[in-house]
Amino acid sequence: METRAGDPGAFARFDLNRVPTPAFVVDEVAVRRNLAILADVKARSGAKVLSALKAFSMWSLADVVGEYLDGVCTSGLWEARLARDHYKGEIATYCAGYKAADMAEIVAISDHVIFNSPMQHARFASYLDASTDVGLRINPEHAEGEVAKYDPCSPHSRLGFPVSQLKVEHLEGVSGLHFHTLCEQDFEPLKRTWESLKPKIAPYFGQLKWLNFGGGHHITRADYQRDDLVEFIKSVRAETGCDVYLEPGEAIALDAGILVGELLDVFDNGMPIGITDISATCHMPDVIEAPYRPAMLGERTEGPAIRLGGPSCLAGDIIGDYRLPVPAEPSHRFAFLDQAHYSMVKTTTFNGVPLPSIWLWNSESDELRCVREFGWEEFRDRLS
Repeated sequence: METRAGDPGAFARFDLNRVPTPAFVVDEVAVRRNLAILADVKARSGAKVLSALKAFSMWSLADVVGEYLDGVCTSGLWEARLARDHYKGEIATYCAGYKAADMAEIVAISDHVIFNSPMQHARFASYLDASTDVGLRINPEHAEGEVAKYDPCSPHSRLGFPVSQLKVEHLEGVSGLHFHTLCEQDFEPLKRTWESLKPKIAPYFGQLKWLNFGGGHHITRADYQRDDLVEFIKSVRAETGCDVYLEPGEAIALDAGILVGELLDVFDNGMPIGITDISATCHMPDVIEAPYRPAMLGERTEGPAIRLGGPSCLAGDIIGDYRLPVPAEPSHRFAFLDQAHYSMVKTTTFNGVPLPSIWLWNSESDELRCVREFGWEEFRDRLS
């Protein structure tokens, strides 16, 4: 999977020695730039836009998000609690499978509770009342994903109720339909998905209040067709009589953060090998899971490549082959681009590898502050 981001922006002039390693550095100015783009789409189209916490949940910027968007969407009880405590606006909660022990609190916190199937809705009906706004996630059965395991519409997907099985009785007590089919994609895949889905759900337009088009929209990318999206949303709202929701996550923090690391050792094994304090498996798991090659700040276009990997014992803890902008020697620093989303929320302490600290930078004022540092206790307290 090839990343379609990686613009260094103001990080081209950031001194990597200002922070310890490993460290995430997020530029508040870049986040505000992305949010302003989303707010413009929202204003022109009439859509409601929610920030997906699953991708970017840096709650020290929650007030900033609240200045631009309508609220957040969450993936279960813990994210819903985070939303309640720190974010403004609506809270929409969707989970592929709720636990009975969590339902009362989820319903109390959430403005919208979205179920993965009519069976889950029926099972937890006793927790709901007339004021509960209920949604149902459907599977459009229209695949657009580049990578099958990241495609919610791949065969035998667990995400969403197959639209071909949808019946009128399944929508009793349901206010809206949710679908999420995209991953780092532009407008055309959304348009094709809607064209495939619309005739299958058109009979229900009169009883629905909203449609949620989920996430995966790279709306803040420079080449995204935002004017087309605006006109599309306006036409859907007019045709269906429904409110339209978008749930961008990655787009909130696109090209807004870097992960700074340091070379620990270099040796030869048929090619130069570099051990770093950044671990793919612990700090950037999508590098292995997708897989993809993260862009490097200032990478050279010519010269010998070095294979970079983390300090863990996992043989596959390999980030990729790079032409470093610095000498391939211990203590030299480098940074990977576009790491504010997903990487930050997926970090682990496998093998006792330390977690990166988190820093907030303002590229206009050059103010830099540490938001969070993690000690070895973070590793200890997850164990018994």
